[in-house]
Amino acid sequence: MAFDPGALNASLAAAVGSDPALMAELKTAFIESVSRQLDLLGRARCDANWEIAAARLKSVAASFGAIGLIALADEALDGAPGDPVVLRKLAFALDEFASN
Repeated sequence: MAFDPGALNASLAAAVGSDPALMAELKTAFIESVSRQLDLLGRARCDANWEIAAARLKSVAASFGAIGLIALADEALDGAPGDPVVLRKLAFALDEFASN
């Protein structure tokens, strides 16, 4: 799945206009939120904890218009706790967003 970090930047620009400091702050908040949920997913050992973290991840992604990340959160919701494939995809997506 291709991730488009540019879509995140476009969503942020639409929300805050041309304020680069606020845009950077929101992007940092997004990355920290995604990272926190990814950490919780990685430590989840039961269905309930996995589903809560995946649902929160989906909510964060939806708030920022990160369509590819929403799809991955759905994949996590449909999967089993600790699914290494989903966790690797999410880690890759987070790296993509953080590097742009």
